[in-house]
Amino acid sequence: MSSFDDFKISTSLLKAIDDLGLENPKPIQAKAYPVIRSGTDMVGIAQTGTGKTFAYMIPVLQMLPFSKEKHPRAIVLVPTRELVVQVVAEIKKLTKYLTLTTLGVYGGTNMNRQRDALAEGADIIVATPGRLYDLMLNGALRTKSIKKVVIDEVDVMLDLGFRFQLTNIMDLLSERRQNIMFSATMTQEVDKLINDYFKSPKKVTIAVSGTPLDNISQYCYAVPNFYTKVNLLVELFNDKNLFSKVLVFTLNKKLADRLFAEIEEIYGSEACVVHSNKTQNYRLRAIQEFEEGKNRILITTDVMARGLDLEGISHVINFNTPAFPENYIHRIGRTGRSQEKGTSLLMYTQKEKPAKEAIETLMKMTIKKLELPPSVAIATQLTPEETPKIKERDNPAKSIDDTVRGASFHEKKDKNKRTNQGGSYRRSMEKKYKKSKTKGDKNYNRRKKRK
Repeated sequence: MSSFDDFKISTSLLKAIDDLGLENPKPIQAKAYPVIRSGTDMVGIAQTGTGKTFAYMIPVLQMLPFSKEKHPRAIVLVPTRELVVQVVAEIKKLTKYLTLTTLGVYGGTNMNRQRDALAEGADIIVATPGRLYDLMLNGALRTKSIKKVVIDEVDVMLDLGFRFQLTNIMDLLSERRQNIMFSATMTQEVDKLINDYFKSPKKVTIAVSGTPLDNISQYCYAVPNFYTKVNLLVELFNDKNLFSKVLVFTLNKKLADRLFAEIEEIYGSEACVVHSNKTQNYRLRAIQEFEEGKNRILITTDVMARGLDLEGISHVINFNTPAFPENYIHRIGRTGRSQEKGTSLLMYTQKEKPAKEAIETLMKMTIKKLELPPSVAIATQLTPEETPKIKERDNPAKSIDDTVRGASFHEKKDKNKRTNQGGSYRRSMEKKYKKSKTKGDKNYNRRKKRK
């Protein structure tokens, strides 16, 4: 299909697409549309930033006619709250000239308000699995009317531990429905979910996981420790024209906060941090300000590695090398979107070198190594995690191998090897009757009297 006119969609939907300035469908959109439109179950395998949201929403919207029914007829499941907000915004762009209504529900907010909103009616629900399942259990959502189910970024949901909610949601839904799934990677867990709930699905593949994105220039730095990485970041960030909009990924929330404290001290309001411990309002405000250019440095964890569509990111910096090579692909996919050029930088310590080599193996390429600028000072300060554990000379730490006995170990003396066998009477009774007899036995007192 060379244009959206070939989709044969309604005039209202086509007008909304024209308002967005979209002329030609992306490959995933062109391949997915006829499959979804046919009503069969579909599994889409596509890299991040390929236009998956419109790939499933355009045909779904085309198949949802006007209805006075208040209960939702389509649900879209996404892994994070930020994605709920983003997908709702994208759907509202497409439904600009339609009478369809969309509602987003997610955790971290008052569920009673969401129940009230559902009671007012909505055609499409965009939700995180946990909150949708809670609403189902509370009777706030009628499932019989749901005919279209879209599960986006399913591999992330499973990684986040949403298997229980996903399977229970699928069990509660009507069997007469169309299932649509999108994922960047195919794992055994994803395959099991497909086998359990999809009926003869058709697979649509655009890019295989691990394929390097050609429009992203990739470089790496060998850096000895955390604070040297900070010094390198400061040196890079001084060039505000080149590093105009930077997404920095860390290994976890603790490191994100530690790095933010260092960067904020130098760059102030130019930097912000987002991770799952931050409140929902703070997270949404930080992302909005980053998107609008009010701050140019966003420090985060893998919570933002998937799905979020942030335009114009000049650089993605992996402050820590991800343990799973696939996560590197998802992280760098935040830049170089919509055929634009992007740059990714990877910082790795000697300890992280095997993880970096695993990434190169997955991509079947070598990431170009850059030398540290001479102006970057090699820090001697170490974080608590990097500080070597000092063993006291006269108080050595316990051996990791519990089977190895220390120098103070000795065998027990014979007198200390004795065990409590219950006294001489118990032993004699056991020997005579082959079972234990006690003074509490009724026959014992009778025999004692006869004596």
